[in-house]
Amino acid sequence: MKYKRILLKLSGEALMGNRQYGIDTERLIEYAQEIKKVVDRGCEIAIVIGGGNIFRGVAGAAKGMDRVQGDYMGMLATVINGMALQGALEDAGIKTRLQSAIEMDKVAEPFIKRRAVRHLEKGRVVIFGAGTGNPYFTTDTAATLRAIEIGADVILKGTRVDGIYDSDPEKNENAVKYNSLTFEEVFEKDLKVMDMTAFTLSHENKLPIIVFDMNKDGNLLKIVDGENVGTLVNL
Repeated sequence: MKYKRILLKLSGEALMGNRQYGIDTERLIEYAQEIKKVVDRGCEIAIVIGGGNIFRGVAGAAKGMDRVQGDYMGMLATVINGMALQGALEDAGIKTRLQSAIEMDKVAEPFIKRRAVRHLEKGRVVIFGAGTGNPYFTTDTAATLRAIEIGADVILKGTRVDGIYDSDPEKNENAVKYNSLTFEEVFEKDLKVMDMTAFTLSHENKLPIIVFDMNKDGNLLKIVDGENVGTLVNL
């Protein structure tokens, strides 16, 4: 394996499948099977999921809602998604733990770094919910922060496109894909990989990022095994 410990970042929208909102059970099952392949390979995996399929704080604030209140609602949405993915993973025979940055001991453990690392060492998939536990921070930032804290080798950002392009490939059929980029090139070209706080944090801690298509069968395992899938951002 090229990567022994990974942090997988999934968007909440990814769980919608072909639905307009909410959670698509079939998509959950597909993701659980992809993650199982990596777990069976012996890779340690932690996961952060967004909450945009249920509620997005920024969208609420744009409509007049208090931003802090909206962000906390978004954090709770990520816990719901985490619980859904946890159920799908356990149905697939994978041992899991859900940790939350906001204490809710009836459904999740509090986030404790040493405990999270110990779970990973025992072969459990650890799902981090509730973002960083603070408003004004995205789940991209939460993913980067948790990856650094647990000593992950790489952040894998699973999306519905197969990498980073010079423009939106869903809007521009002539968009050009990059196979690899440096952090400096991403800054210079103003490419949208993650929000700037998350991206800067990753850069400062020399943590590589791979953006890839999570919906293509086998992609996650290929990356763990060192194949060139998606776009790698590194020093």
